[in-house]
This record gives sequence, structure tokens and C-alpha cells, in this order.
Amino acid sequence: MKVSAFGVDIGYGHTKGALRTGSDISTVSFPSLAPLVHDLELPRTRERVADGLNVVLIEVQGSHYAVGPEVESLSACSSLTRTLFDSFCLTPMFTALLGGALYRAGVTDIECMVLGLPYHFTAEYFRYLRDAFTGALDFGQGPIHVRSVKVVPPLLGSLGTFSNSGDGRFDPEHGHLFIDVGYSETSWLLYCDHMIIDQCSGHVRGGAWQVYRTIGSLIANQERCPVDNMERIGRCLSDKRPLLHYGKGIDLAPLVESSRTVVNAALKIIRDRTPSPSRLRSIVMTGGGAGLYETAVRAAFPRVRIDVLDAPSHANAKGFLLLGDALLAGRKLVPTSA
Repeated sequence: MKVSAFGVDIGYGHTKGALRTGSDISTVSFPSLAPLVHDLELPRTRERVADGLNVVLIEVQGSHYAVGPEVESLSACSSLTRTLFDSFCLTPMFTALLGGALYRAGVTDIECMVLGLPYHFTAEYFRYLRDAFTGALDFGQGPIHVRSVKVVPPLLGSLGTFSNSGDGRFDPEHGHLFIDVGYSETSWLLYCDHMIIDQCSGHVRGGAWQVYRTIGSLIANQERCPVDNMERIGRCLSDKRPLLHYGKGIDLAPLVESSRTVVNAALKIIRDRTPSPSRLRSIVMTGGGAGLYETAVRAAFPRVRIDVLDAPSHANAKGFLLLGDALLAGRKLVPTSA
């Protein structure tokens, strides 16, 4: 399928993609896990995929990586943990996740692909990703042609999503503080007076995973038995259901409140870096962990309106798509003074 623009947000928790299908925006999402499938395991893995396992084998530099919504059911994934280091974007696993997003979206020809990368990374990373994924690509599932690649900070996606929502909430003059609660870190961006205020934007370690880990430790102390998979905590919180732990249903809501110390540490830094909150029209919550931070944000900024983006985990990818559309049309994504 040929598309004009495609947005990709490869987060530590989940990989998200966005594309236009007619007048609507469609998204794809799967865990950011790409276990290497060794040659001896390939035949059995191919059989399971043929039998309906929601996984695709992505080839990178002659090796095969399993990617998809059901990847955690593979034995190759049993000892795999998410890679939490800055140079992750240079690894074959990152390439495999990008290939998986392209495959699941069904795109084969892209005029402009917009890819997110945290702002604090070096310019060399941005140039590497731009050059590495421009042109003819093949991940073992057929050729894909990408005519241009734009690498941008993730929160530019949420800014684009919010400013183009058309519901009247966006006010470029008085400004908005965007808080993106990701898997391993929390980022923020201040947009005011028709511009991004770089000196009042930043990131801190501390995101959804730290909340999951704290809750897991509380459960382990309470039940005298460790939680073997922190991801289950995240899924139960998302679905608003108890965590089944050795036959016992544990209500996670009180434990979220008990993990507030982790959240408050990040918010204190954001609060100290935000001048004149009275000028803010609102604080915009985005990212997969937005719901975990919302109550604490309301307490930290009690007189500022809180706007939570629809489907916050997909907001950056959707905004990247909008940015691609804007670039191809020769216009700006958001109003600026420049």
C-alpha cells in the first residue's frame, strides 16, 4: 500500500505507528520486544506463525527477530527484558521494531516517514536514523520504499495532535505544558507565545515502569512472594482489573496511591522548571503512563486545567503523521512566531 505519510513512535514500552486510511487515522501497536530467533528455533517459530500466532519474523543483517502483539508467548522472549539505554536506536532490535511497524501497517511505499527520537540524543543519532531508513528497505517480507525520513522529538507529535484537534482547547498565546509519561522516562515541553520554550523543557528518568516496579515491590512485601512479570501490572492497570497473584485478586488502585513518591520526584523537577504557571491555558497529559500521573499532576498544579489526550499512548505517532502531511504540503504543523 502506498501512503503519503507514516508516523512511527518506537517507545521502550510499545511501538506505535499511524497512517491515513481514507479520511481517518489508523494505528498499530505492539510491545517493544524483538527477541532474536536462533536458527534452531526458526522452523518451529515459522510453524506457530503459520498457525495464527500474531507475530512476524523480521530479518535484520541476516538474523531473524520476532515482533508482534503475541511475541511474549515465544520461549525466545522468556529471558528478554526491555533495553533501557540511549543507543538502543542504533541496535538491530530497534530496526526490527521499525520493520514490524511497517509490516503491520501494510505500507510498501512512503513519501515521508516521521520517526520520533528523544530531543536529548545527539545530532549524529538523528542523521543516522534519517540516512539508514531512507530508500529501499527489506526486512524479509518484501521491499519497502521510503522516499524521505524526518526525525523529530516525540513531544512534537503530541503538540501536533493537540493543536490540530479542532476543539478549541489549543491556545498558542497563553501556552500549554505537555507532559509525556513514557515507559522509562517522563518528558515535558512548554509551548507558549507561539513557540517551544527549550529552556523550560526536558526529561527525567521515571515513567510507567518505575510505578509498576514500585507496585510489584509492595505486593511482594505484602504477599511475601515476588511478582514475576511487571508487564502484567501495567495491563491490569490499563484494564482496571485486579492482578491475579497466586490465586488472589489484588486491587491495584490503593497501590498506585502508595507509589506516589516515584511520581512526585519527577513532577517536582517539572514544577521547578515551569515559570509562571498562571499563564498556562492547560497542562496536556500524553503517553501510555498518563493515567498514572494525572492525579499527582492535578495536585501539583491545582489551579491549571488538565487536558488528557484521547488514546494518549498513540498521540505522538498520530502527531508524526500530521507532521508528515504538513511537510509534504509545505506548511507548518503548529503556529509559530518565526
